[in-house]
Amino acid sequence: MKCTAIVLAAGQGKRMNSKVQKQFLLLKGKPLLYYSLACFQKSREIDDIIIVTGKESIEFCKKEIVELYGFTKVRTVTAGGKERYDSVYAGLCACEDTDYVFIHDGARPFVTEDMIQRVKTAAVEYQACTVGMPSKDTIKIADKNNMVSETPERSRVWMIQTPQAFGYDLLKKAHDRARQGDMSGVTDDAMVVETYTDRKIKLVEGSYENIKITTPEDIFIAEKFLEKI
Repeated sequence: MKCTAIVLAAGQGKRMNSKVQKQFLLLKGKPLLYYSLACFQKSREIDDIIIVTGKESIEFCKKEIVELYGFTKVRTVTAGGKERYDSVYAGLCACEDTDYVFIHDGARPFVTEDMIQRVKTAAVEYQACTVGMPSKDTIKIADKNNMVSETPERSRVWMIQTPQAFGYDLLKKAHDRARQGDMSGVTDDAMVVETYTDRKIKLVEGSYENIKITTPEDIFIAEKFLEKI
């Protein structure tokens, strides 16, 4: 049973207000991307890693991250596309004889081995799963005029994270079908599987610390989390 981690590192990070792409920003002296790669490198559940980044960043990733930090599980660094789903598809096409794929945002540095193990167990049983956490806040659904149209029951509302894991054939076929139509509303791979297959997605507990670095204040929060490790 072969498991491949596809780590997405092609984002521009416009909300970070930095000339440096957010996945390469330094966090306690190491690039943000380093932390998730280090976890997948050490994980006994992951056999190989594919990094998907911008075409212009491929050599930087190879030399300044993969080679510098000895990430021997990284089999290839490939170019992503314009949208997130294009980058995922590039990663899927780069896989070789893989049974399960773990799709992970390189801007989420706090994935853990326990999380990976929970995801793998669910992926094997259900073929499709994602980590997430129940919402701490009351959620309101707005109408087109920003008036409240619905208040869903909080206990049933989850904030979705990554990694998301799927049987390779299931996710590849779902993406193949999706690419024949309009993918403009697609926000994650669970949505692709939900929309283009009849497979249900299993929710797996992640962590409230499994944040995605998106804005400058997230760097400050991440540094505080690292101080506890």
